Amino acid sequence: PLTFPDAFDVADPLEARNVSLTEMKHWELAPSNAALLQAAGIEFAFTSYGLKNKADFLKNVQKAIEYGLDKKDALKALTYTPAKFLRIENDLGSLKKGSFANFIVVSKDIFEKNATIYENWIAGKKNILKDYSTEDLRATYKLTVGNATYKLKIGGEIDNQTMQVFEKDSIKIETAAKFENNAFYLAFGSNDKDEKRQIRLSGWKVSSTPTLVLQGEGQNIDGAWLKWKAEKTQDFVATTLKAEKPTPKPVLGKVIYPFMAYGWEEMPKNETVLIKNTTVWTNEKVGILKETDVLLQNGKIAQIGKNLQVPTAKVLDGTGKHLTAGIIDEHSHIALSRGVNEGVNSNSSEVRIGDVVNSEDISIYRHLAGGVVALQQLHGSANAIGGQSSLIKLRWGAAPEELKIAGADGFIKFALGENVKQANWGIPNPIRFPQTRMGVEQIYEDAFTRAREYEANRKKDNIGTRKDLQMEAMLEILNKKRFITCHSYVQSEINMLMKVADKHGFKVNTFTHILEGYKVADKMKAHGVNASSFADWWGYKMEVIDAIPYNTAILTKVGVNTAINSDDAEMARRLNQEAAKTIKYGNLTEEEAWKTVTLNPAKMLHLDKNMGSIAIGKDADVVIWSENPLSVYAKAEKTFVDGVLYFDREKDKLLREEVNKERSRLIQKMLEAKKGGDATQKPNFKPYEMVHCEDFYDVWQGIEEE
Repeated sequence: PLTFPDAFDVADPLEARNVSLTEMKHWELAPSNAALLQAAGIEFAFTSYGLKNKADFLKNVQKAIEYGLDKKDALKALTYTPAKFLRIENDLGSLKKGSFANFIVVSKDIFEKNATIYENWIAGKKNILKDYSTEDLRATYKLTVGNATYKLKIGGEIDNQTMQVFEKDSIKIETAAKFENNAFYLAFGSNDKDEKRQIRLSGWKVSSTPTLVLQGEGQNIDGAWLKWKAEKTQDFVATTLKAEKPTPKPVLGKVIYPFMAYGWEEMPKNETVLIKNTTVWTNEKVGILKETDVLLQNGKIAQIGKNLQVPTAKVLDGTGKHLTAGIIDEHSHIALSRGVNEGVNSNSSEVRIGDVVNSEDISIYRHLAGGVVALQQLHGSANAIGGQSSLIKLRWGAAPEELKIAGADGFIKFALGENVKQANWGIPNPIRFPQTRMGVEQIYEDAFTRAREYEANRKKDNIGTRKDLQMEAMLEILNKKRFITCHSYVQSEINMLMKVADKHGFKVNTFTHILEGYKVADKMKAHGVNASSFADWWGYKMEVIDAIPYNTAILTKVGVNTAINSDDAEMARRLNQEAAKTIKYGNLTEEEAWKTVTLNPAKMLHLDKNMGSIAIGKDADVVIWSENPLSVYAKAEKTFVDGVLYFDREKDKLLREEVNKERSRLIQKMLEAKKGGDATQKPNFKPYEMVHCEDFYDVWQGIEEE
């Protein structure tokens, strides 16, 4: 598309703060897109789609050329390539024998400024857009109108001739003229300041030999008809224009990954790193190791011990610091495009969060700054059966598919309670089933029963039975190939879903939120389900009225594998502090507390083979903290994912300076563009949304508006 964005009006420094670096860089770099595709050897065609003014199409192609696109490739993108994409290149898109006679006739190079298209031929039929057979009348004439004499000059280009009338040989008179089919219309006004009236003449060429003569008829200022005549007195002399200097290719900023603030000019690489003399929280039987070295190599934890010597390694001094496994957030909604809920169907198991991963969410970088290395991207809680989850590592700058954890098991979001039965949706007359907690149970019974019937039908007639993506997902649950994370609060519903699972022969994997889990901890232990809780949320709606901050500790002491999750982009940056609350509320040990945000969520997400603790052979997902990670004063100084340093607090300071410099450069460039007459747009304030699982009102509102 050639819909290049307008510059932003950044004259007001406060309003300019509402323009993101992404928007600024997109404005600068959009015209270079075609040249970059050309350089990469990627075929492309131009489209006018989205242009408010279609007359800007050719102008924007010329701009793309100015930004480095070769003219031949520009022409190809307008002709041959779109024909090739449509598989009609044998008939259209090039000038060759046998092709349709589709072509244009132009005054000069089509990509030069002021080029005029004279004719457009379609299948051999000529369409005249502008007559280029106009005779060359350019010269200086003695113009006689009635009894008055003037000087007439005709100049300009052959296909764009212009007329000027002078009084007393030097005083220029306001003139208007129009050439058409070798005839012309000429009007010029009197110089009387008190009375602006015009002499209007129509004329044509009478003779070229021996003297060029023009003549015709017209009306004088007083309306009287008259004859007029113009005799050539001097040949036309073209003004010698100074050769225009070639327009230099614009100086452009660099593409960064991701394309936003704190993006990399070059992606960080895996290095061999030796962290010396630090306190290591292993999450293993050996516990916390003092004054210990850890070697990261080839994306793995390669060695753990004292006085390690690796000559090829980059050495980091960990004295006085603490090294831990990276934090894993079991319940997150960051890095998703266009919301988290499909709010219409009670069963949306066919929805896949993995299809809408947004790798350009600043929350990824902010999470890394809080020591988070991985998370589960969950569907929201609008439906009894939500969408399929996505498990990602926070590889800042990588593409969406590259964030996903290879080989991870499949998970799915279920939900119970007020959100599902729409008790808190704010809809005056809700109509969707279910409207009661009993109805939620019936949704599950119906879905699993249908899934078994579907499975039987597929076995009988695989070809004749239509594939149903909802039922395929439900079967994965029944056959223990996909695992449930269930939004839950009230003990009666927690019991209900465990009984439904037992009846249908599978286990619930995780109850998330689980704020009444302490009431049924023994039953959860017997069922074998995990718990992913808030540290101290309570009382924010009716079904949370019995929540207590001791929930995590009680569940842990009963023997339920328990984690603390965020469900919130802001809280996720401080999960280390959320874990510390379990020491205050329940007297967990420091190691037990730390496991609630590292090893325990790794276990419930089936990732503990490679993540969650500091052990040889596990992924090098580690964090170096300034002090005890459970302290409110602790800062994540360096966060490694697969041995790659994705967040470094010292590097972050430099990135902040670079962001400010780049913004300043682009602001000055936009101010110059506005000064040069370019169109501008007003900045729009776009608040950053901290999404959590109950954000479904906007989805419903959108449906109503549609």
